[in-house]
Amino acid sequence: MKLNLICDPLQLLDNDAAVCLGIIYCYLPFMVFPIYASLIKINDDFIEAAHDLGCPPWRAFWYVTVPLSKQGIIAGLILVFLPSIGEFVIPEILGGPETVTIGRVLWWEFFNNRNWPLASAIAVLMVLLFVIPIMVLKNRQLEAIEKAAPQ
Repeated sequence: MKLNLICDPLQLLDNDAAVCLGIIYCYLPFMVFPIYASLIKINDDFIEAAHDLGCPPWRAFWYVTVPLSKQGIIAGLILVFLPSIGEFVIPEILGGPETVTIGRVLWWEFFNNRNWPLASAIAVLMVLLFVIPIMVLKNRQLEAIEKAAPQ
């Protein structure tokens, strides 16, 4: 405000942006480390060959690096998706009373309302929400293994 960049103080608590920033801050390493592990395994000769064939850097990244690091991207997405769906502490602290997430609703129904049938139904939906992406990933990995296996 002293630099005249903003007129009013920023609202950093009790809103959805604070919850998003908190979750990103908490789960960023779970996304970065699998991607880094897959990027470190990429042979530099592939990218050099793309440049030798006249590929601009952005195209070499998109058509060489991204497909070769796809497994790390998928692993990172699953490692971030699974715990962030059930998150209730970060929205409770940063989001205020109006922030509604699946984890908070589940917590509220179990412990405050004592509505165990509804909370159990929500928990089953969460499990299904977890299982479906994992099954899709498993099927894709099996297909990739079958394609790579010598005939």
